[in-house]
Amino acid sequence: MKQEKVHSVVRERYGKIAKTTQPCGCGCSSSSSTSQQIGYSKSELASVPAGADLNLGCGNPVALASLKEGETVIDLGSGGGLDCFLAAKKVGSKGKVIGVDMTAEMLERARANCKKSNYKNVEFRLGEIENLPIADNTADIIISNCVINLSPDKQRVFKEVFRVLKPKGRLMISDMVLLKDLPEKVKGSVLAYVGCVAGADLKEDYLDKIKQAGFGQVDVVAEDHLPEMLLEEPDVRVFVEEQKLTKKEIADISDAVVSIKVSAIKP
Repeated sequence: MKQEKVHSVVRERYGKIAKTTQPCGCGCSSSSSTSQQIGYSKSELASVPAGADLNLGCGNPVALASLKEGETVIDLGSGGGLDCFLAAKKVGSKGKVIGVDMTAEMLERARANCKKSNYKNVEFRLGEIENLPIADNTADIIISNCVINLSPDKQRVFKEVFRVLKPKGRLMISDMVLLKDLPEKVKGSVLAYVGCVAGADLKEDYLDKIKQAGFGQVDVVAEDHLPEMLLEEPDVRVFVEEQKLTKKEIADISDAVVSIKVSAIKP
């Protein structure tokens, strides 16, 4: 799919999620403890505004980011603001958190959450992660949670991340990647794309793009299969039903997709 088409379908899909009262997305299941399954504690979830957690992640990058007081954090694809609000507590009043999202409805929701809980060190900006609305050498750390896999130009994303990080700045992301190629009918499916499957890169290709952007110390901190949550994702479920996939085909797809947590440093 062309970049404009991808942005359009992703924006439309996540705009609808932002307006729902029972959101569900990448890595989502019907369970109320979905976020706990991917790494968030009960106390973390209780500490953020109601409506900030949209069950759209595949990990908890803030938990692995080792944030320090006074740091500037950027969250790519900030959604309802969950990771931004968690980061804000760690960097304190002297720090700053900037969430970037290309979906107006998501920004509206995140800003409402921010105002409701009176966060003074968090702001949300409209923008595409391939063209970040942020100046060079701004951030101490960039985080992202199950978002970069949705970009049609991941190399551009990592170049932008490199640009806006300060020297010695850190990258800590959770994302979906592939351990093997997917069948062509999966690769070409819009439903599978917005369900965080068809747009995912092979793991080694994904890591190579981070390195090609200029990063060093690229390290996979953790790797997890999330087969049940992946197959309960609404768009993936519809795709499976429409294509009348066999149990073996379903198993092959779920075996191919993993969630990884990756850290890297800008020299």
